[in-house]
Amino acid sequence: MAVFKPENVEDLYEIGDILGSGHFGQVRELRERASGILWAGKFMKLRRGVASRLGIERKNVEREVEIMQALQHHNIMALRDVFESRAEVVLIIELIRGGELFDFIAEKESLTETDAIKFLEQILHGVSYMHSKNIGHFDLKPENIMLSDKRAASPDIKIIDFGMAHHFNQGEEYRSMGGTPQYIAPEIINHQPLSTAADMWSIGVITYILLSGLSPFQGDTDEETLKNIVGMNYEFDERHFSQTSVMAKDFIQKLLVREQSERMTAEDCLIHPWIKPLNRSQAAKRNRSSINMKNFKKFNAKRKWKMSYNMVWACNRLTKLQLLCKTPDLGKQELVRQNCESDQEDTETKPTSLIRRRLSSSS
Repeated sequence: MAVFKPENVEDLYEIGDILGSGHFGQVRELRERASGILWAGKFMKLRRGVASRLGIERKNVEREVEIMQALQHHNIMALRDVFESRAEVVLIIELIRGGELFDFIAEKESLTETDAIKFLEQILHGVSYMHSKNIGHFDLKPENIMLSDKRAASPDIKIIDFGMAHHFNQGEEYRSMGGTPQYIAPEIINHQPLSTAADMWSIGVITYILLSGLSPFQGDTDEETLKNIVGMNYEFDERHFSQTSVMAKDFIQKLLVREQSERMTAEDCLIHPWIKPLNRSQAAKRNRSSINMKNFKKFNAKRKWKMSYNMVWACNRLTKLQLLCKTPDLGKQELVRQNCESDQEDTETKPTSLIRRRLSSSS
């Protein structure tokens, strides 16, 4: 059960700079007063009441905290403490300074498959541990795969953001319509019972992108992307996979499988010949094969531009709404307040459930 402390976080931690902002609050640098150790504080505003749409429900915070408290692994972001006041909850988490893995890779001039595998192995170890605890992440994507310190000789992978994670109980049937369209598995779109195998599909997509700089199912619209996923419409275009080994393609093909039970597990992945060569010849093929850096750099630049565009758009919209909320017309204030709360919530990524309804109506 999640443990929340009633103490004032400022009594134990010195609050520093803002590291990032999100829909429900901020992440700030914290210095522990007793030890001087630096942490990150995730400040999340709690929903004020049943009628309010602004803020996060306490039960959702409890679920995330319970999951993070159950996960103690080198490749998973650590949770140290949780503080609660009347208006917000503060999660004290590991301070991760290395940035996103994809940004780190995009700075390279070249990268062999062997180099890429060193990162994938760490991701797989973290996911394998997670799945051994019957926990699915359900939002594995480049933005949630970070480096502890990119200046290190061998940077450590850290999997972050467990806001959509789920802990499976024995015999439970679980469905969810959340996730980022280009990384979600077909069973999510089809609203079928889920398992931790959905994470393995996401790893297949991430590996495909890492090697080629292309997203396997990406369409011009979210609806087209979802149709491509359901239809298993992807290929290994020779123009972009000319330097990719046969074993790497086999690895991806055994993850991008429609049936959940037929996908490789994280444990299976770790002993696949591409990850763990059976002989010198297989190891040599990995070293001779490389990722498509030209394409990968383009993909990552486009991804970062889209993230920046969405952030600026959301901030501009929120600023306008806040100005509207200051209107002196008392008769309109309550209506504007409700609109402000509703519109702030709309700045999040479109939930798959909405996309799916549009997909069904357009089919």
